[in-house]
Amino acid sequence: MLRLLRWTAAAAAALLVAGCGGSPSGGGHADGKGTGSAGAGTPAALPSSLTAQRLDWHRCTPTGGSPAPSDAWRCATLAVPLDWSKPDGRTIGLALIRARATGSHRMGSLLFDFGGPGGSGLSMMPYYGATASRLRERYDLVSWDPRGVGASQGARCRGDRDIGRAEDVDATPDTPAEERTYLRDAADFGQGCRKAAGPLLAHVSTTDTARDMDLMRQVLGDRTLHYFGISYGTELGGVYAHLFPKRVGRLVLDAVVDPTADTVGHAENQARGFQRALDDYLKSTGQDPRQGSRKIAGLLKRIDARPLPTASGRKLTQTLAVTGIILPLYSASGWPKLTSALAAAERGDGSQLLSLADDYNERDSAGHYGTTSHAQRVISCLDDRQRPTPAETKRLLPRFERISPVFGDFLGWDTAGWCHDWPVAGQYDTPEVSAPGAAPILLVGNTGDPATPYEGARRMADELGRGVGVELTWKGEGHGAYGNGSDCVDSAVDAYLLNGTVPKDGTVCS
Repeated sequence: MLRLLRWTAAAAAALLVAGCGGSPSGGGHADGKGTGSAGAGTPAALPSSLTAQRLDWHRCTPTGGSPAPSDAWRCATLAVPLDWSKPDGRTIGLALIRARATGSHRMGSLLFDFGGPGGSGLSMMPYYGATASRLRERYDLVSWDPRGVGASQGARCRGDRDIGRAEDVDATPDTPAEERTYLRDAADFGQGCRKAAGPLLAHVSTTDTARDMDLMRQVLGDRTLHYFGISYGTELGGVYAHLFPKRVGRLVLDAVVDPTADTVGHAENQARGFQRALDDYLKSTGQDPRQGSRKIAGLLKRIDARPLPTASGRKLTQTLAVTGIILPLYSASGWPKLTSALAAAERGDGSQLLSLADDYNERDSAGHYGTTSHAQRVISCLDDRQRPTPAETKRLLPRFERISPVFGDFLGWDTAGWCHDWPVAGQYDTPEVSAPGAAPILLVGNTGDPATPYEGARRMADELGRGVGVELTWKGEGHGAYGNGSDCVDSAVDAYLLNGTVPKDGTVCS
């Protein structure tokens, strides 16, 4: 499967190298929106065993193969209900990480979610700490592994050997036999998640995590929630604002997900976004985007027919080649790597594209894989009610291919395979993010964003409601805007979070 990640620790680290609950019976409203089995209201009163718990902050231990962060960071475990409709029932532990504010005028905690879904806050927060150093002067920087992720009951749906074998599955099947293999592999992955996650599989929705955030706010001692959400973290922030509009403090949503898009709509948005980023890359190298895209599409067809050899002895398949092209499009700093990798592939050597794909897939030199995509799938498949059939997907493919000759086929087929025969039902077509009465929320969109195209910021503003969503646009490249080289964006975000200064809606940073 090839579901594009939306800014995770793994993707961020790879870019340095390169230079989408309640029980299944719960549902949405008649208009196709919804916020999970508990509905949009407040669950039963929480027991004091949850609201009065004291966190034991201690030195962090290594996670996910990464070394422990510096002594500035401390870790703790927060108990939350497994099922938010039964707050007196079984609890699970969420792994938190924090660095205390460095200045004398502390404002409270600033929570970060780095996207995915499935991104690990424990891994990403220390990495992002330098970017947020000015914010740390007045805020404790806090992040966490959401339920179903990493150290918070993270599910591993397959072992390394089976993940490696699955890389040979054609994600754009051309024959009935390839289609059967593709769908069988998807169903097998879902069964692996069911066995690994057990009852948790029905309780990892975005709504569940938004409720976790509000309990986190209470336990951390904050009257309102201050929050910085990136990519999928913007959807999480919008859902939180809908559930708890009066508890919204200062919220920044960067690289904004379009809340009006359903499963197919998100795939179409990403096809447009990545094609747009590819066009910008091709222009930067002096190529005509249309001709350059046709050339890359032709290369991919040749690789589909005959995978390329690599220095490692593994073969570069068409799916791995597309993955390798996708990663460096997350940031303009990765474009030189893409140029080199494409040139090598044209010469018949798939080594560089395979290396980029391995970075994206969290595969190390020993053949061990990370599990970000596992968590992403268990969360997004619980959220997404829309499950296109293979027949429906085939009818959509021409539209996807018109949007992007390079990525359309892959993202089109992904709508059928990602949650095929999933063990639990999805909860809504699109998330409910309306937040009447909430304080202003700053939405940052980047015109060159491949994974969450900038149009999503305006749509989020419209859905949040009049006077709530404030849009800031950056004419830049890459996924996300804050800390990516724009003094205009950074200054506006800092002024909002540190001083409460809300920029004029529609402000553009060039």
